[in-house]
Amino acid sequence: MITVSVKMFAMIRDLAGSGHVAISVADGATVDALCAALMTRYPGLEQWRPHLRFAVNNEYVTVDHQLREADEVAVIPPVSGG
Repeated sequence: MITVSVKMFAMIRDLAGSGHVAISVADGATVDALCAALMTRYPGLEQWRPHLRFAVNNEYVTVDHQLREADEVAVIPPVSGG
């Protein structure tokens, strides 16, 4: 098992009730596996899954990106502005 630090922003933080959480996932887990763990822990996030983007250690990644111990994962919700 590895532990990653997850930061959540805006509405995702509100739905989860926290802006930061540490989550343990299996060795070799991908961002997609982490996302599944987040959806299990915070079911309210599931409706936003298709719209979320992820960054690992300050770089945008795809869901097949493999995580390593102590990675910092940012869960980025859809944004709008003008």
